[in-house]
Amino acid sequence: MNTHPYLRAFLAGILVPTLVLPLLLLAFIVLRLGMQISFPIERGLVFPMALVPGLWGIWSMLWQASRETTHLPLGAHGAVLPLLMVPVGAFIATYAGVLHLGASSATWFNMVSIPYALIACFLVAAIAAYYLAWKYVVGYVNRVLGIA
Repeated sequence: MNTHPYLRAFLAGILVPTLVLPLLLLAFIVLRLGMQISFPIERGLVFPMALVPGLWGIWSMLWQASRETTHLPLGAHGAVLPLLMVPVGAFIATYAGVLHLGASSATWFNMVSIPYALIACFLVAAIAAYYLAWKYVVGYVNRVLGIA
């Protein structure tokens, strides 16, 4: 019997972003439409919402394929993902004209300027959040699906 470990790894990987991203979208809709708070990020929401679950699934499949040789813990493997996603996302946003990189800050949508030090703090927080999500949530789903 073929147990399809990569399919189960993909499903375990997409669980977290598939549950979290609609909640973030709901919060955005409440702030934007319900409270009339203006955020110029509508153009930038759809692209990550379409890609992030697939990236998590593929990343989980990659861990499943490489864990016998690398012996890398699942949490550490997940913590590397933001280090790949942020530069690729910044490159795509810069190419699309949504992000402009300056000497000391990045400007999004020609409206919001964020210093690089603050971006670095958010990156560290994202790495910590990804580590915990991968270690506890994706790891739990992997154990339930019998692939951990």
